[in-house]
Amino acid sequence: MEDQRDIINVNPPAEPAPQAETTGASSIPAEELERITGDVIKSLKTVYDPEIPVDIYELGLIYKVDLDDDRLLTVDMTLTAPGCPVAGEMPGWVEGAVRGVEGVEDVKVNMTFEPPWTPEKMSDEAKLELGWL
Repeated sequence: MEDQRDIINVNPPAEPAPQAETTGASSIPAEELERITGDVIKSLKTVYDPEIPVDIYELGLIYKVDLDDDRLLTVDMTLTAPGCPVAGEMPGWVEGAVRGVEGVEDVKVNMTFEPPWTPEKMSDEAKLELGWL
């Protein structure tokens, strides 16, 4: 039997939309999934790139967050550059930040460089903070 998964949309479109997409019937109630989504985003926003004064969520370093029915939260993320001096540490920071979210049983962080990060992935909030707007 195939596990059902809930995809948490960490980069929602400009128009208001549900904060999570589902790939089928989930055992996690919609209200709880909405709360977990908000808590995960809030937790991700506590992790900062040490060289840029903006959190990794607003920088656009989080590509995908997946919560399965066993409540394993899988985060696909990238770095601003493959040679980032904290490349070995940042996945642990992300894992530690989201591990405390109520309703999440386990966490796995995957590092990817596809597609490569570009400044266009930053939110307007990040661009404003960096003086790019």
